[in-house]
Amino acid sequence: MSNMILSRRTLLGASMCVAGLTMVPAVVTAAVKAPKKWNQTVDFLIIGSGFTGLAAALESYYLGMKNVMVVEKMPTIGGNSIINGGAVAAAGTDMQAKEGIKDSPDLMYQDILKAGGHINHPELARTIADQSVENYEWLRDKIGVKFVSVYYHGGHSVKRSHGVKEHSGAGFINPMYKKCKEFGIPVKTRTIVDDFVVEDGKVTGVKVRFNYRHGKENSGKVGYIKANKGVLIASGGFSQNVKMRMTHDPRLTDKFGSTNHPGATGEMIQQAQMLGANTLHMDWIQMGPWTSPDENGFGLGPLFVEPLVGFGVMIDPATGKRFIKETGNRKVRADAIVAMGHPALIYGCEQNVKTQVSKNMSPEQFERAMKNGVIRKFNTLKEMADFYKIPYDQLKATNDKMNGYIKAKKDPDFDCQFFADSVPNDKGPFYACRLWPRVHHTMGGLEINQKAQVLDAHGNVIPGLLAAGEATGGVHGMVRLGTVAVADCMIFGRIAARTAYATK
Repeated sequence: MSNMILSRRTLLGASMCVAGLTMVPAVVTAAVKAPKKWNQTVDFLIIGSGFTGLAAALESYYLGMKNVMVVEKMPTIGGNSIINGGAVAAAGTDMQAKEGIKDSPDLMYQDILKAGGHINHPELARTIADQSVENYEWLRDKIGVKFVSVYYHGGHSVKRSHGVKEHSGAGFINPMYKKCKEFGIPVKTRTIVDDFVVEDGKVTGVKVRFNYRHGKENSGKVGYIKANKGVLIASGGFSQNVKMRMTHDPRLTDKFGSTNHPGATGEMIQQAQMLGANTLHMDWIQMGPWTSPDENGFGLGPLFVEPLVGFGVMIDPATGKRFIKETGNRKVRADAIVAMGHPALIYGCEQNVKTQVSKNMSPEQFERAMKNGVIRKFNTLKEMADFYKIPYDQLKATNDKMNGYIKAKKDPDFDCQFFADSVPNDKGPFYACRLWPRVHHTMGGLEINQKAQVLDAHGNVIPGLLAAGEATGGVHGMVRLGTVAVADCMIFGRIAARTAYATK
């Protein structure tokens, strides 16, 4: 088949067992000739306008590859990236040094492997750790991102999450998009990719629908975009595709919400499978242990909860007892909450909240969370116990014991990590947030090499096809550490641009 188009519609009409395959699918689509006339020709085509896509576009420009286009199926740019928590992992930065934080790429690499159960592809994880500081400096110096704090995420050995002043992913996306507009890089929204065009065994372009309307799946006008140097899948994961995620984890029914935007449906992974692309780690789907049942989506809860671990106390409200290591990785905490069968609770005193949460949450966000009932304030432990119907005697006993651990900076029960600036939660007021996990990140996806080239089931490169970010698998293994995915997206997005640039 020298000229063909592989169809998303054909794939979606196949049995669900096909959608869940992690090797070459058995379904074969009909061959369709490439168009006689392309609507547009570019050097490099990027599918998706989040961290990965915009980083790839900007790196392309800095390399001198000016004929680049980004397509986005949704009506607005940014995808999940623009609504994320607003921090990127980096190991060994000047900001860390100023705070006396000792860190290194070696330590970050070991943390990634440990959290990932050592099933990570080591060369991919190593790349993220080794290039994390350069990526942070690129964002700061070339893109204009404003970093304001370094804080801790569960599972890391040290504080290495570099937060932006906006306290959301918009702090990255907005300056990146501003640069794209300044450089004349087109970002076409409402443009969905239906098919890859393959000529003589190489991906040479895509079939799209312009003016697509999400939710109206047959909408839009058909067009064709040729890409001389490659097509990059930067479209993210499949957390919002309930059927697809249940194929890999049957627990994840529609009863579990998602932190993701509605367009995180994974069809580009499926389309690549139809080309023979291999996938890996598809069963490893992460739930965020820091989301609140008192709001929808990603919400404001994570901005409060994550900087509070190692400072606050997490309990089972039914018993008043701790049940898990507060600074444990996301999977450990989320699985423990789901196993309880009801929401958990995290709380901290005013001093810990003021000094830590303020690094990750603006005063306006905090006030909005208070107004919406996501965060609640209590003058005393007894008041909090009465409100949540927690056995007070047990809560007090738990709190007293935890305060002793914080003073000693040692937790013999769960080995929670405490920090030098943590103080006992011994006097009110106290601030609390309920916790119930939502589907957050799909660790599995397309297999790539260190050049961000997509591999088939035999380990061979699929010519002309690249992938980076959450659409890929291998970096994170079983568990993704907080803010490492942001680094992953940007670093491998930029690597993909270099690979495309070098293509003859």
